[in-house]
Amino acid sequence: MAINPQITNLVIILGMMQVSKKIPFDDPQVLLGVRILYIVTNIIIAGVYLYLQNKINTKKDLTTLKYVEPAPMGSADEPKLITTTVHSYDLQQLRALWKSQLMGVGMMGVMHLYFKYTNPLLIQSIIPLKGAFEGNLVKIHLFGQPAIGDLKRPWKAAGGFMGMAGQGEPKADKKSIEQAERAGSGGVKEE
Repeated sequence: MAINPQITNLVIILGMMQVSKKIPFDDPQVLLGVRILYIVTNIIIAGVYLYLQNKINTKKDLTTLKYVEPAPMGSADEPKLITTTVHSYDLQQLRALWKSQLMGVGMMGVMHLYFKYTNPLLIQSIIPLKGAFEGNLVKIHLFGQPAIGDLKRPWKAAGGFMGMAGQGEPKADKKSIEQAERAGSGGVKEE
């Protein structure tokens, strides 16, 4: 049984908060070292994502993937049938990873450069790197794990705060797909 990544993130954050209290961020050399660590980890993440993009485009798996995307929570919309390929789905997931990483860098930039917070630099040097290597795309394309079980597409949306996602998980079972096709919400093809 593997430990939940959210629990390990919490342990790392709490541990790093204690460690960061002991680090003399007033010393310009220490601050420069932490800044370099943050930049290096983001370069590593960017390198991994570029490698994934290359692997996805090289494989170009055109296997059809059908799933029902649930309506957003609180919406009166019907669930939507999505017909795409594994290649397109993986690229869409990779775009979401890039967007998430860039948002984190932007927020960290504001917190550090504008508000002068230094402690989060240390934490944000570890958590995103850990998260990048725990992702499904990395497990499949970098580590070569087969896309079965939890790695079978479509993937469950990552839970937000305390595991509450903004919507339900996509359904790929035959009954849900047929129901969405009959409801007339089918046929949305994503390229």
